[in-house]
Amino acid sequence: MLIRLQEIWRDEGGAVTVDWVVLTAGVVGLGALMYFYLEEPIQNIDESTGQALAGVEVQEISFD
Repeated sequence: MLIRLQEIWRDEGGAVTVDWVVLTAGVVGLGALMYFYLEEPIQNIDESTGQALAGVEVQEISFD
């Protein structure tokens, strides 16, 4: 029984899968952190851009 547990412990067949899961979780976590960090500044830029474009008058062009 002890030998069988040692064989299971030494088996590295799923190690690559675990590495990919940890790496993917890290990338997703970093993306979520950046979203929450940049959410407010991006909203401010969006509002400023919207206000600037609201005051722009578009002139009609005629090709007659």
